[in-house]
Amino acid sequence: MSASRYGHRVEGAANGADRGRPAVLVVDDEPMNIELVATVLGAQGYRVVTAATGAEALSLIEVQAPDLVLLDIRMPGMDGYEVCRRLKGSPLTRLIPVVMLTTLGQEEYRLRGIEAGADDFLTKPFSQAELTARVLSLLKLKAYTDELEHAEAMLLTLGRTVEAKDPYTKGHCERLSAYSIALGRALGLPAEELRALDRGGFLHDLGKIGIPDNILLKPVALSDVEWTIMREHPVIGERICLPLRSLRPVLPIIRNHHERWDGSGYPDRLAGDAIPLPARILQVVDIFDALTTARPYKPALPTEAALATLREEVGRGWRDPDVVAAFVALVERDGLPSVLLE
Repeated sequence: MSASRYGHRVEGAANGADRGRPAVLVVDDEPMNIELVATVLGAQGYRVVTAATGAEALSLIEVQAPDLVLLDIRMPGMDGYEVCRRLKGSPLTRLIPVVMLTTLGQEEYRLRGIEAGADDFLTKPFSQAELTARVLSLLKLKAYTDELEHAEAMLLTLGRTVEAKDPYTKGHCERLSAYSIALGRALGLPAEELRALDRGGFLHDLGKIGIPDNILLKPVALSDVEWTIMREHPVIGERICLPLRSLRPVLPIIRNHHERWDGSGYPDRLAGDAIPLPARILQVVDIFDALTTARPYKPALPTEAALATLREEVGRGWRDPDVVAAFVALVERDGLPSVLLE
């Protein structure tokens, strides 16, 4: 066991092989508790890092996220509930399993832990067998979650790859993500749908990976047959993302962002409120970005002209008037997010 000052101990040598082992962060202000847990988990082959306070734990996690956190409730300064809430409230750390350490007969503490987002509990005094069983179970779940996250990341990379085929669409995904989120917030969407809009910005055109380049990059108008092929990309994109449960909220955006308010869009000819609101949001932002970006066949329109075009499309019955009105108000009030100006 190699150790530095109490509160930041690492079991085992810090070499490349060691970094490949699952890392467990133990957070407790009692040295004896830390010593016991670190000894048991170190003997099981885990890499153990320790912290004496909640603030120190968050600092360590910011540098390198562990695979699991064992978290005492009662600590000086920031208690375990607040640490857990912060971890579960951040997209970067919300999937790290948190086991809260409680004492016998403190049911109300367990309830508060559930509210804070804890994944499991250990009641003191606990046996070595129970400790290792709980840790092993949650680390298996974390490994499975990491695999899904990796698959999702690969799809997001594919979305950028599709964009990169056309030099005129550089930054398109980032712009759609940023402004969709801003518009979603203005319309009062919950956090889950804002997260779907963020991912939708990168995945909405993923299905174009199945469209031949001679159609996708054609510098002149497409023929009727070519348009029929091009209109398959929302369905292709949905099919690619369908196996990942974590992307289920994004599927309506991918499939329905080319629908029209009057039912003349594709692929399902949905109309009005039957078109999912996140899809309507991304659609408006997508059109605005296309209008304000130069292409081989047209110059970029200024912001005012692009907004006027969106209003005209509302008049034709193509766009949701409320979403367009909210977008126009947002642009005129707040301007464009900085990512859109890069």
